[in-house]
Amino acid sequence: MKKLLLVILLISLFVNCKKEKTKVKPIGLITDNGMIVSARKEASEIGVQILKKGGNAFDAMIATDLALAVAYPFAGNIGGGGFMVYRTSNGKTGALDYREKAPLLASRDMYLDDERNVIEGKSTTGALAVGVPGTIAGLFEVHKKFGSLPFKDLIQPAIDLAKKGVVVTQKQEKRLEKYNHFFEDVNNKKVLLSGDFNENDTIKYIHLAKTLERIRDNGKDEFYKGETGQKLVNHLQENGGIITLEDLEKYEAKWRNPIEFDYKDLRIISMTLPSSGGICLAQILKSIEPYNLKEFEHNSTKYIQLITEAERRAYADRSHFLGDIDFVNVPIDSLTDSNYINHRMSDFSFEKATKSADVSHGKISGYESNETTHYSIIDSFGNAVSVTTTLNGAYGSKVFIEELGFFLNNEMDDFSIKPGTPNMFGLIGAEANAIAPEKRMLSSMTPTIVEQNGKLKMVVGSPGGSTIITSVLQNILNVTEFDMGMQESVSEARFHHQWLPDNIKMEPNAFDLKTKQQLKNLGYEIDESTSVVIGKVDAILVLENGQLEGGADPRGDDTAIGF
Repeated sequence: MKKLLLVILLISLFVNCKKEKTKVKPIGLITDNGMIVSARKEASEIGVQILKKGGNAFDAMIATDLALAVAYPFAGNIGGGGFMVYRTSNGKTGALDYREKAPLLASRDMYLDDERNVIEGKSTTGALAVGVPGTIAGLFEVHKKFGSLPFKDLIQPAIDLAKKGVVVTQKQEKRLEKYNHFFEDVNNKKVLLSGDFNENDTIKYIHLAKTLERIRDNGKDEFYKGETGQKLVNHLQENGGIITLEDLEKYEAKWRNPIEFDYKDLRIISMTLPSSGGICLAQILKSIEPYNLKEFEHNSTKYIQLITEAERRAYADRSHFLGDIDFVNVPIDSLTDSNYINHRMSDFSFEKATKSADVSHGKISGYESNETTHYSIIDSFGNAVSVTTTLNGAYGSKVFIEELGFFLNNEMDDFSIKPGTPNMFGLIGAEANAIAPEKRMLSSMTPTIVEQNGKLKMVVGSPGGSTIITSVLQNILNVTEFDMGMQESVSEARFHHQWLPDNIKMEPNAFDLKTKQQLKNLGYEIDESTSVVIGKVDAILVLENGQLEGGADPRGDDTAIGF
């Protein structure tokens, strides 16, 4: 009997080992014509319906963005801002900056007390934390340049969704439960999302629908000069804010040249300042380019060590040099120069960790949210759009204007509210990112498009505050260096280093114990405690046969829809 049990046990172990070896890799949705991957199924579906009607990727962007404002108030918005990077079917690239701006009455030390200490919470919650919103201006600017369908047709699905209501998911239930107490504390009353919401409940956004209808009927001016703008300003000023109608009237989205650079056989197109994403991505990839990553096992000790040391140096430079290029002379070419980067990496050794205390910014010749959302679009014409938009923190400043139906951002915290003091994401800022009237605050958002051999390869981006850049980086490497599919790549465990604090953040229980111990032996501190989620990547990969594979991050309710 004992022999029989032993045989059964051995057979069982053999079968389980066999299963483990032949573990099926996750494959995302594959379609032929067009695809959208976003934080909510409802938004992806609305965008794809626009594509099916003959709209292009830019039309779908507008519809998706507005639908996220309804279906994903956690980060989707009309009270925030964002960045878009695009590549048209003929290979032309560009970028749009509709980042929020500091109000005209903003001042460098507005969040400090008389002793120049930071007043806790002043830059993160309440009316004074709000930057001048840019989302609506950005969407109308996109439509003006690239739209092929009437704007009213692009905003109507979001209006209909707001009236019909959005079903609460399990993850949304947990988010609302976590942040519920803030809503009443900040607004001094219960608001629409106050109260107990359970999975499968339906929330109708009637006031938001009315706001969107006025924008549909009156255009961009409704938000910046009309009834909506006036109500927004009145509400903020009644609650201690400083945004005026002049701030709204003067706001403009700006077309910018994206950061473009080569990494091996890839061409990377990413966002320029005031997003730090493109520059940091260029610095990190150029830092690791001399190494043959294929010799390292994915997420092995040496791989994590190399990426970490490149990130450490890039984030140190980010802290010192980067800010709004309309206000600060940022040496972009010098920071992304190979000679400069090679010099920055010259003291790196696989034998031990470099200490962040020993790493400052580099010397050159001459002189961001966890609660963001990203979506990626490719249309049947071959246009590609990568968009990251945000309120900054979860539900932004928590300021909810009941009669307008939406939350406002807390983007002012992304400035250096006191140079040398970390913001809500632990990022240290310097004079380059100090507060000034009409200045745009530094961001980590990294909407990115990748070409290979002159052809569209990937559209990728992520939320995640300071972890956005590293999440985008690892997914580019997963696909191009380790031959992963898009869904497989997005589902992989991620890690992050940002110079200060000096630790490697890792998703809990996702990395090999031996690897973690080896890193500790080399002098690295591992932090799994506050890293439940590092990014939520939504991406699209163009397969060799021309089909599209979506990668929708399982860490959220993210969904790929296509046709």
